[in-house]
Amino acid sequence: MTQPAYPQNPLPLRERRQHPRFSVPPMYSPIAVRTLDSDEFRFEGHAYDISEGGLQFELDRPFEPGTRLAFKIELPGPMAFGRSPHVGPGRDMGPGRAIFAFATVVWIEDPEFGPARMAAVFNMFCRAGDKDRLKKALAQTMALAA
Repeated sequence: MTQPAYPQNPLPLRERRQHPRFSVPPMYSPIAVRTLDSDEFRFEGHAYDISEGGLQFELDRPFEPGTRLAFKIELPGPMAFGRSPHVGPGRDMGPGRAIFAFATVVWIEDPEFGPARMAAVFNMFCRAGDKDRLKKALAQTMALAA
């Protein structure tokens, strides 16, 4: 009898992420991106998941790993996971619902056709309160999921 090439009871993989990720409905999670040498958010796309430490997103224009970018992230409210993004308790309807952050691209999946999917880690939040608002939105999402 031949032994399998892999162990029968492999040890579970250790979670490497420092912060839990939360999936967001892409059509309700718009982002705008600019390069650091520009004052204008020229690229628009969608977030797929977000955490306190970064996000996974899609843009028509690919950026190589290591590229530093500025993000404007529209939070679905209240992070709208499984809920309508247009109604509900805690919905932030004002212009302050966007989070602004600087982030570095860490990986890219660039298909031959269609938008590129990338991930970036946050380096710094741009406005006072942006990180706290993101953390609060994520905490509300965790409470809704429980």
